[in-house]
Parts: sequence; structure tokens; C-alpha cells
Amino acid sequence: MKTGFHVAVLDDEAEITALVEHYLRSHGFRVSTHQDGGSLLSTMRADPADLVLLDLGLPGEDGFSIARSLREHHSCGLIIVTGRGDAVDRVVGLEVGADDYVTKPFDLRELVARVKAVLRRTAPRADAAAAAGAPQQAGLLRFSGWTLDTAARSLRNAAREDVPLTRGEFELLQAFARNPGRVLSRDFLLGCTRGRDAAPFDRTIDVQVGRLRRKIEANPDDPQLIKSVRGAGYIFVGSVADG
Repeated sequence: MKTGFHVAVLDDEAEITALVEHYLRSHGFRVSTHQDGGSLLSTMRADPADLVLLDLGLPGEDGFSIARSLREHHSCGLIIVTGRGDAVDRVVGLEVGADDYVTKPFDLRELVARVKAVLRRTAPRADAAAAAGAPQQAGLLRFSGWTLDTAARSLRNAAREDVPLTRGEFELLQAFARNPGRVLSRDFLLGCTRGRDAAPFDRTIDVQVGRLRRKIEANPDDPQLIKSVRGAGYIFVGSVADG
């Protein structure tokens, strides 16, 4: 993949930050480092990063709030890097829109591999829909009053109001909209949103589906567009029209 992507690192541990910065630079990335959320968000306004490595354990700050702010105002990739290994933290991190989650201590080679994997999925490129298993084409996908613009990577409701999607949510919805009436396995959907490096028993796709349902379903507890298929995965039952 191309080099020169801007990676922002937010971590209050100077030694770890220095190691990560040096290793990323040696792999061709442009790196900015930050020790507090204010510095990161200021940089994001002036020179938006393509991906943020965010430490949750910041003294006096809520890492989840910073993650929410990033997701609300920016479309960058987001990897949470933290010493917290608790499953609840992992789920909450994914709920707020993280693309991946790495627990300290970590191997720098693995970290770079994960950075590259997220950038392959989130960086703008002509073949962004490849993971959805369909020929590459830009255009509009319409279903149940919704309009998914695959070129602009945006979603509008029946009132033509923009509904913000994380990159993972966009890729997931695109996969469904390009494959209506087809049962899609969790493995397939993970490939669309996170790459094939996901753990074989990773159930985080369920979290992403739940988050997407809350945005497009009239009643997320009784979904009419994205149906669960017990033991198999999910199926998109909406009627989809191109253009």
C-alpha cells in the first residue's frame, strides 16, 4: 500500500509513544504524537489524520469521549490501543466506532500490520466496495426510503437528511445492500469491514450490526431490513434499486 498516510498517536506514556512513532516512520507513515485529547482534536481540525491510535487510559480524560468526538466529526480509521483487556471495554470501544482494538503490551510488527489493514479498509480508493463481493461501481443504492451513495460514502433518509456512518458501518451496509436476499456469514461480513485478520470466533460483527440497526431500522428490536439467521449470519431483506 502507499506510504505517506498520516497516523496520529495519542498516548500519555512517552516511551511507548516514541517507540511507536519511530516504528511507524520507518514504515513510511507520517506521524503526529499527542499526550492529551485537546492536542489531538486540534490537529485533526488543522491536519486530519488518516488513522488515530487512541489510548483509553489517559489521566484525567475519558478516552471513550475522545473516540466519540472523532467519530462524530471525522472519518478517520480508529484503533484503540490500551492496557485494558476487559471485554466490556472492548465492546464499548467497538460501540463508539473503533475499527480495531489492541491490548498492551503489543508487538510493533503486529501493530503496523493492523494499521495497514485498517487503512486498506478505510482510506478512500476506487475499489472500496471490493470486500462486498461485487463488481466495482459507484452510484446510488435505494431501499425503504434510504439512499446509500457509494461514491460519496454517505447515507440519506427519506427526508434527504444525512445520517452519519462510521467507515465500518458504511462497508457493512454496502455489503448488505449489494447482496439483498442472500444470507451473509459473520466471516464474510468481517471480511467486508475488518479484513480477514479477524479472529475466527470474533463476534464483534454482532455489535456492528446492532449499531447499524439503530440507525436504519424503525424499531431496532424488531428489525425489518437486517434479519438474523440463526447459526448462519444475517440477511438483508429490503428491496434495493440502483440509481
